[in-house]
Amino acid sequence: MAKPAPAPPTVEVRRTIRAPRQRVFDAWTKADELRAWHAPGPLTVSHAEIDLRPGGAYRIHMRAPDGTEHRVTGVYREVDPPRKVVYTWGWEGEHRVKDSVVTLEFHERGDATEVVLTHAGIMDDPERANHEQGWTAILDKLEAAYAGGRA
Repeated sequence: MAKPAPAPPTVEVRRTIRAPRQRVFDAWTKADELRAWHAPGPLTVSHAEIDLRPGGAYRIHMRAPDGTEHRVTGVYREVDPPRKVVYTWGWEGEHRVKDSVVTLEFHERGDATEVVLTHAGIMDDPERANHEQGWTAILDKLEAAYAGGRA
């Protein structure tokens, strides 16, 4: 009997944000709010477009301090406000991650929201590690934006 093929590597990152679930969902799904935090480390968001509906597209440009642009695009597969969003994730240019899927779940935790981010379909360990580091840094920025329970 043949063994089933292993599932592609995934990244899972969890973070509790001190803000109501709807507020955290909006921060992730409204372009004007996402621009403030959705880039790791010293990168900034130079452009964000969001068409939040199944089949709708998004585009995010992240700019490094040296001016280099990193561009990601995708299509929303599932939108269930304020509980869940599922979308494809693919980098433009020479990047190897082209066809992966991000699932975001937003869980109420008293006066806070636990964000569970799962990024599936990253086909090698170095890219998985890079994306885990990137998502962790992005969630650090989102958490900092709500430090002290600011809504």
